[in-house]
Amino acid sequence: MSIKTIFKLQLPTDPLWVKNVVESNLEEILTDHAYCEQKAATNAITLIIQNPNISELVQEMAQLVQEEMEHFKLVHTFIINRGFILGQERKDNYVNQLTKFLKRGGGEPKRIESMVDRLLLAAMIEARSCERFKVLSQHINDTELASFYNELMISEATHYTLFIGLARKYGQGIDVEKRWQEWLDYEGEIIKDYAKSESIHG
Repeated sequence: MSIKTIFKLQLPTDPLWVKNVVESNLEEILTDHAYCEQKAATNAITLIIQNPNISELVQEMAQLVQEEMEHFKLVHTFIINRGFILGQERKDNYVNQLTKFLKRGGGEPKRIESMVDRLLLAAMIEARSCERFKVLSQHINDTELASFYNELMISEATHYTLFIGLARKYGQGIDVEKRWQEWLDYEGEIIKDYAKSESIHG
């Protein structure tokens, strides 16, 4: 079964992104990837801070923080081993655009809705990251990185499953499937402008 079928992503990444952008900007890609892992850990910490009363979510996010920072360390090791250094953090325009679609609000009903939407946002990012890692693993002319991105693809898929599963579990009274389709539709439009720059989501 294809990644597109599993996640229902509306637009696949063109493999030429790997040949035309990634392979000639490897240091930039690896630096961006390292910060993506760090930001994923930060997002998990934010979910803990915002929802300390949901013990299952706190436990799952605590585990996720450890996994994401381990991924950060692995990517940083690749950076060092290839004679690169971790550069400055890059702005992630893709994630910034996705964030604009978040529902926000106060009060208990709105708080739950906001939490579910943040979980769906995280699921969306993990789904696209997984798809990008698959494209990298299949098309990059570097056997070591190809193997690494294949392993990360599997990890990102489990993170997607975690986030969307939590959204479904705690989204009582919310049509989570309808909202997820709205996220897919929105992402399907903004992703048309990406796969052109030297970043994981760019």
